[in-house]
Amino acid sequence: MPLVGGSDGDAIDRAPLRVRTAWISDIHLGTPGCQAGPLLDFLKHLDCETLYLVGDIIDGWQLRRQWYWPQAHNDVVQKLLRKARKGTRVVFVPGNHDEFARKYVEHNFGGVDVVEEAVHETADGRRLWVTHGDLFDGVIQCARWLAHVGDSAYEFTLKVNRHLNSLRARLGLPYWSLSRYLKFKVKRAVSYVSDFETAVAREARQRGLHGVVCGHIHHAEMRTIDGVLYCNDGDWVESLTALVEHADGRLEIVDWLAWRARQQVQPAVPVVPAPVAAPTAAPVPAPLPMPVA
Repeated sequence: MPLVGGSDGDAIDRAPLRVRTAWISDIHLGTPGCQAGPLLDFLKHLDCETLYLVGDIIDGWQLRRQWYWPQAHNDVVQKLLRKARKGTRVVFVPGNHDEFARKYVEHNFGGVDVVEEAVHETADGRRLWVTHGDLFDGVIQCARWLAHVGDSAYEFTLKVNRHLNSLRARLGLPYWSLSRYLKFKVKRAVSYVSDFETAVAREARQRGLHGVVCGHIHHAEMRTIDGVLYCNDGDWVESLTALVEHADGRLEIVDWLAWRARQQVQPAVPVVPAPVAAPTAAPVPAPLPMPVA
């Protein structure tokens, strides 16, 4: 297996997350809410044959409003390009926030293939449609101005959330997502998510495919909808999740913070106890001579 790191300054270490395929989306590089640090950690540990970037990798909407591009965001781009150079097949499916890249569909940049959509065949023969999913969002398609207003409101919520979790961290409390709480407490938001999932799964079924992998709504999920496997790989703003395919075709959602926490409580090298020698039996004393009468 290849080594991760080396000349790019990463710690040289064998990648512990070895999978056949990985899907990530909704990174939103160019925004303060992007979790570039944990994403870099994920990419350094990831060893896969194919990596799908399922849209909203770069947030063009935010960058047009205000330029924000710290070094960590540049490091993510460089890491993705480095993976492509070292043999990983990297496929980029643009989303609505990086829709500017749709002008370059069927082009290859630095080893990264830009495609409108893709069909991935798993190791066990299932065919999965890979799409960002924004084309099934009625707000995006029918009221783009409302989508931009919602995006600004979401950025504001994330800003409040960062301050809130900074306070929670000082109090020793775990991370808590305000926007996720609001999303799944508001009935209309729950209905929006459900309608989106159903619409995407229906389209996959009409295409004669076994399932779909998408992003867009920042909610990691894997379930069957009317006989179609629906997979959403989540995001790298709040969820910090990815979808992976193991060598046997099994699919799994990886929560990166939880995965790293499990790794930290396990020893890096199995501790093998030293063999204990079997106790030596004590010599049997010779019988004393019988006294002579």
